[in-house]
Amino acid sequence: MTKKTLGVLGALGLSVCFGSAAFAQECGDVSIAEMDWASAELMANVDAIILEEGYGCDVSLIPGATTTTFASMSEKAEPDVAPELWINAVRDPLSAAKEEGSLVALNDGPITGLGEGWWVTPAFAEEHPELDTVEKLLERPDLFPYAEDESKGAFVGCPAGWGCQLVNANLFRAFDMEEKGWVLVDPGSAAGLDGSMAKAADRGEPWFGYYWSPTSMIGKYNMVMLPFEAEFAGRENWDGCIALAEQDCQDPQPTAWTVSEVETVVTDDFMEKGGVAADYFKARVFPGDVMNAMLVFMNENQATGEDAAFEFLMTHEDIWTQWVGEDVAAKVKDAL
Repeated sequence: MTKKTLGVLGALGLSVCFGSAAFAQECGDVSIAEMDWASAELMANVDAIILEEGYGCDVSLIPGATTTTFASMSEKAEPDVAPELWINAVRDPLSAAKEEGSLVALNDGPITGLGEGWWVTPAFAEEHPELDTVEKLLERPDLFPYAEDESKGAFVGCPAGWGCQLVNANLFRAFDMEEKGWVLVDPGSAAGLDGSMAKAADRGEPWFGYYWSPTSMIGKYNMVMLPFEAEFAGRENWDGCIALAEQDCQDPQPTAWTVSEVETVVTDDFMEKGGVAADYFKARVFPGDVMNAMLVFMNENQATGEDAAFEFLMTHEDIWTQWVGEDVAAKVKDAL
């Protein structure tokens, strides 16, 4: 090989090297909150792989939870990104931080089809298509016989100590469910709640109760969430009554469940330095049915967030390749 050829190759190598360095510098260091529930673990790891392999970012994952991560981002500007922040838990301080400019919502819908509410099994929904709203179903407690008193209908609420226990108890009163013939059943624990749903779904028995999505349970059993005929009755009724202890909610009004909102939130510092990473977060949206299926995969295989991220990237190219350019997609595929 001639010196001239070596020189040309060397120059090309330097060019590639400096080009990669420049690309990495454009993205730089990115710290991402890895929240302590399955969907958030998956999202954080998908983000990390795409940003590192596709954009040349230097990514660190920071353990977190809703309130602690929000407090750290608000007070210390770290981590840079909370991929899946459920904002109802921090609505007022988050609104204040947005107004101040210290935090920014880059994506106000990173997962579709999510939410809390009242669900039935798909078999029940198919057998009784006429009972397609909460209010219609509440007129038929006879279809959900309570094990301890079959003259009553069983509505499965939340375990004691959960915030949703208060909400379900107050909605139970708001819709006069006791007078209609219902019993509010405390499942006792998360395992009890899951077990009651699983038992009914596996046996083809009716089940009516509270749950939320995205979750592996909703994905595994294809549960159907019923809409409310009642409109959302306002934040004063919800925050000032429905979400409080019964003694602090003297007159709960019928209402649809408050909209569950999730955002991808970043710090102002990240907005200034994020570059291509910020553009990626704006485009990244997980379809709810796919997320539920991934949570089933995680549950059945005891998979970590990183395991599930690789599974998602390998099996759902049709989704994530829409979030990035062809050159970035090619780099990520090569790295898998």
